Amino acid sequence: MQDYVFPTGRRTVAVVGGVLTLAALGLGSGSQARAASYGTPSLSLSAAYLSGAVGASGDPVVRVTVAQSGADAGALAVTVTKSSKASVATTGDVTVTGTGTTRQVAVAARGRGYTDLTVKVTGVDGQTATKTLHYAASAAVQHSADSRYFTGSSDASAAVDVGGGYAVVADDESNTLRLYDRSASGAPVRTWDFSSAIGVSKEIDIEGAARVGDTIYWTGSLGNNKDGVYKSDRNTVFTTKVTGSGAATALSYGSSYTKLRDDLVAWDEANGDRYGFAAGTADGQVPKQIDGFNVEGLEFAPGSTSTAYIGFRAPLAPAVAGGKALLVPVTNIDKVVSDGAPAAFGTPVELDLGGLAVRDIRKNAADQYLIVAGSWAADDNTDPYALYSWDGNPAHAPVKRLDLPTSDPGGWESVVDVPDLTAPGARAQLITDDGSADLYGDGTEAKDLTHPEWKKSRATWFTVTGATG
Repeated sequence: MQDYVFPTGRRTVAVVGGVLTLAALGLGSGSQARAASYGTPSLSLSAAYLSGAVGASGDPVVRVTVAQSGADAGALAVTVTKSSKASVATTGDVTVTGTGTTRQVAVAARGRGYTDLTVKVTGVDGQTATKTLHYAASAAVQHSADSRYFTGSSDASAAVDVGGGYAVVADDESNTLRLYDRSASGAPVRTWDFSSAIGVSKEIDIEGAARVGDTIYWTGSLGNNKDGVYKSDRNTVFTTKVTGSGAATALSYGSSYTKLRDDLVAWDEANGDRYGFAAGTADGQVPKQIDGFNVEGLEFAPGSTSTAYIGFRAPLAPAVAGGKALLVPVTNIDKVVSDGAPAAFGTPVELDLGGLAVRDIRKNAADQYLIVAGSWAADDNTDPYALYSWDGNPAHAPVKRLDLPTSDPGGWESVVDVPDLTAPGARAQLITDDGSADLYGDGTEAKDLTHPEWKKSRATWFTVTGATG
């Protein structure tokens, strides 16, 4: 079928053998006809780069917008005609859905690696246009049905629930805070960077967060960098104010404090150098050592809005194999950050986490805590991880809920919120820091990937009640 414009108007007719007989149409041999004029179809992608995972549920999709002058967009055909590496995904692994001007392209990866997919739109007159979608697939993981991938960064290090199924996630390689839909894989729906307001130019190395009311406290690692060099921006604690919730969440800058590391060192020295904080922060001291100095957790004490636990990845207490994890209470965290008051400290808490340290700590309104426990060492891809519950009483031991997978890329860094730990089948969502992981099998660490859409951290739901060990 073909559209033609006649003196009497536009008609759609069948052309047999390429010959259109005007007399047969009752137009007379002298009448003239010309083919309807369509422009070249247009095709645009919402993103040129897309990441998926083998066996994943709910992978991100790319929106395709199509148009052709003079044509009904619904009559345009969108197909994927070529894959540069069939072992990653074939054209048969691609699904195109939608009608009208907007379609969606989804890919079900069959293997790890990269492929370029050719997306084509075919106009009503047979004209075509193409775009290349650069696709990367990471390997299959445990609990894939319960996993989602937060893209745009790979170094998720702390997360706070903001209601409505959304969370704000920090990254230890930048100062950007990102708002994600916890139920969906994909890019953040909103981002914030308060570096200018805080007065920092380098990464804070955000590692811990805690919310009280409408205020979120964020802390840097407070330690040296990986080369043992002191970087002042890492000695930062700051607050953001939350308005709204869910997808409408907004953050505004509150205040900051840049001497908590100094206060901790002075407190430890005044108490007999019990934890070796001075040595742990000395020039040349690498933070991820059993006797190093590295903060990764932050949460409020039971029933308090002013006392916050600082959770240490290093040192252990004592700094030997089998040592206990360390929490140091800052009893006036509200005044410290808002007014610049020197930090005051309570009695430290030492918890038996099976020789592991604090990688994150989070509690619910009932003062039930979950602690992500991991090694003080630097190798996130092979070291053990476990999830513990705790009632917040320093005299009571934590209880191991489960061992966390160690065969998957990345290290477990964040627990978003804590469910009712007395409810059968309660589930908690944990997030990995995949910055050092080789996601796509080419030897490139995720933090060094060129395209942000290929960077990602994995958020996975675990059942935390009903079983131990």
